[in-house]
Amino acid sequence: MNQRFSWPDERLIKAAQDGDVTSLTTVVMESQPHVRKFAISLCASPQDAEDAAQEALIILYRKIGTLRATGALASWMFRIVRNECLRQVRLLVSWTNEAPAEPEPSAEDEVLHSLEVERIATAVSALPRDQRQVLIMRDVQGLPGRTVARSLGLSNAAMKSRLHRARAALRHSLAVTDHAPDQAIDRPAGGDRRP
Repeated sequence: MNQRFSWPDERLIKAAQDGDVTSLTTVVMESQPHVRKFAISLCASPQDAEDAAQEALIILYRKIGTLRATGALASWMFRIVRNECLRQVRLLVSWTNEAPAEPEPSAEDEVLHSLEVERIATAVSALPRDQRQVLIMRDVQGLPGRTVARSLGLSNAAMKSRLHRARAALRHSLAVTDHAPDQAIDRPAGGDRRP
C-alpha cells in the first residue's frame, strides 16, 4: 500500500495565491504528506516532526502569497520545515545550557552565547538522522539510555554505539568550525599586517 502523492499543480497554487480559499485548502491538503515526510527526515523526534509540519502548513496557509514562483513550492516548504527543526534544536540547546542564579549577562555575552547556540544547533542538524535522534534524546532531552534505545527500536549496545558516533561526529564538526575563524585571523590578507 505504497501510495504516491504529488505536489499541487501550478494553476492550483496560482489560484491559492490569488485568494481562492478552496484552492488554498487543496494546496495545503496536497502538500501535507510531503511536509510531514520532510519533517520526519529532518527533525530529532516524531513530536518535533509533527510540530514542525504543523508550523510549516500554517505558514503555507498564511503566507502563500509571498511565494515568488509557483514551481518553487517544494523547495520553499523544505526550507520552512528545516528552519523550524533548527529552531527547535536551538531552543533545546539554549534551554539546557541555561544556568540558574547567574548575574545578568552583558550584551556581548548574550551575542556570543547566541552564536554558540547557533553553531551547535547547525552542527547537530548536520548529523545523519539516526545519530541526531539518539544525541538529542539522550544528551539534550536527558532521557535514560534504555528509554532512548527502546523508543528507537535498538539494543542498549547499539544505542550506545550510535550515541558514541554522534558525539564524536559532533565534536569533530565543532572543532572544525572552532578553528576556522582562528586560521582566518592568523593569516593577514595580502600580506598587509597593521598593528
